[in-house]
Amino acid sequence: MPPTPTNPETRPQPPAAGLPTRRPGAADLARDAARTAGHLLTPPAPVRLDDVVPAPLSVVADPGADHTLAADAVIRVTPEAGARDVAEQLADLLRPATGYPLPVTDAAPGGAELTLTVAGADLGSGAPTDSGAGAGHGDEGYRLEITTTGARLTADTATGLFHGVQTLRQLLPATIESRTPVDERWVLPGGVIVDRPRFPYRGAMLDVSRHFFAVEDVLRVVDHLARYKLNHLHLHLTDDQGWRIAIDSWPRLTTVGGTTQVGAGPGGYYSKADYRRIVRYAARRHVTIVPEVDLPGHTNAALVAYPELAPGKVAPPPYTGTEVGFSHVDPDDERTYDFVADVLGEVAALTPGPWLHIGGDEAFKVKGAAYTGFVERTQRIVARTGRTVIGWHQIAPAAHLDGRVLQWWGTNGDDPEVAKAVRRGARLILSPGNHAYLDMKYAPDTPIGHDWAGLIDVRRAYEWDPGAHLIGVPAEAVLGVEAPLWTESVTTLAEVEFMLLPRLPALAELAWSPRAIHDWAGFRDRLAGHGRRWSTAGIAFHRSPEVPWPAERADGDRLDREPTRPLPSQPGPGQSRQASTTARLSS
Repeated sequence: MPPTPTNPETRPQPPAAGLPTRRPGAADLARDAARTAGHLLTPPAPVRLDDVVPAPLSVVADPGADHTLAADAVIRVTPEAGARDVAEQLADLLRPATGYPLPVTDAAPGGAELTLTVAGADLGSGAPTDSGAGAGHGDEGYRLEITTTGARLTADTATGLFHGVQTLRQLLPATIESRTPVDERWVLPGGVIVDRPRFPYRGAMLDVSRHFFAVEDVLRVVDHLARYKLNHLHLHLTDDQGWRIAIDSWPRLTTVGGTTQVGAGPGGYYSKADYRRIVRYAARRHVTIVPEVDLPGHTNAALVAYPELAPGKVAPPPYTGTEVGFSHVDPDDERTYDFVADVLGEVAALTPGPWLHIGGDEAFKVKGAAYTGFVERTQRIVARTGRTVIGWHQIAPAAHLDGRVLQWWGTNGDDPEVAKAVRRGARLILSPGNHAYLDMKYAPDTPIGHDWAGLIDVRRAYEWDPGAHLIGVPAEAVLGVEAPLWTESVTTLAEVEFMLLPRLPALAELAWSPRAIHDWAGFRDRLAGHGRRWSTAGIAFHRSPEVPWPAERADGDRLDREPTRPLPSQPGPGQSRQASTTARLSS
């Protein structure tokens, strides 16, 4: 198990029981009063139109056009498919903190309002251009205009509207994240934002195999992705330590293979109903689930459940450690391919998105033609399900299949084998281990995580260019960026959030914003304001010293401390450690 996390940022502690406390003197009271008065006289700076993360394509501010949301405001929406649901989600985001009813209607305009329209948004006027693969993705773009009379959000699709809603959310004061009413002037800064993404694939990966995470935890991660316009969640569902997805035709995969995890914890798995719930929740937030079944290696949990898949036909012992490369299914047995077809077929039937991820990494004991032959057969099985195959970049030597995608996780930008696969037609998702792996420590004293790919602070996560990262790979071959979080040392939702934030927004900006407007200093300053938002929302995060987080309030309560959060009323598997872990990270 990982060492007990501690955080150098400690809360003030009460005096020990039985010890006298010092009564404050006049000087103390005067100083405290002055600090309190200073705080009251210097409220947080108002949000500016260009404070958004990820940075929009074009921002034209109009300080004379600020709009204050009124208590009788309505949300008006056009009747196109999906648009009303986005409007309802906007209302759900704004009602708790404002206390306003914010009815959603398609009635004729009138009065103070927020208007959402599916129509031809102008996504090109005066905006920087970019040569990356995602330039021109109007299906995710939007236009937001704020005037004294209201805000109008226009997009070609409901997805574009949804991304625009995330921008609108960020333009309101940070207290909009409160779950209870706040006495606040809800001011939107005036002007026009025109926006669209650089790359079509923008995502993160959560390893639920090394440590299992309950459905509610996964849904929380979906929310974090959606907040920053990331549109794919890759779930690493199978590995040596546990099998996490129910397969009707091979039931012992979960009843036997799902009962373990790193450190000998209880494990767990998703029923088909659980998995469908995750898929539906993500789809409503315009996030696509990418399921991974790792093959032919990383299969110890499957071999424990079904020894006939093992090369020696003998069940190995369950594995709860963190080593890799020792397990594999038998590539020479036809029964193995029955297993692969059954599993991938059932997973594809549960997953409406276009992708199936087959892993393919660290199969050290399946070499040469045995390995490439297995990958090629598995790629064809994926194609028969109607899905497009993704695999870690180790599958590059296998024969190309139309549409296939390699996920590159190396640390050296010179990879001739991958460049060759790209010349044969492969596309790439970039997840460089030394920039995008969110299980790497921030600094030597980070209480959880690894450092085999180096330390990844926020600046290192931000300062690289996905369109020019690999030698011999043109920008147009890059499908996008993904930030993986492996969980050998990450055991709870609080720890997941601690490792995701604040690096996830950095990678989101690389994937969304044009390269021409990437700027570390500007990003750092924009990111700083999100600490207040995360604290208000009860989201754990790392208080990186690189970021100028808001100052302490006069009462000594940091607005950006890693917060505690109550457990759900009915915690599921894997959630019982949440309270203690949150306390370790925040105390």
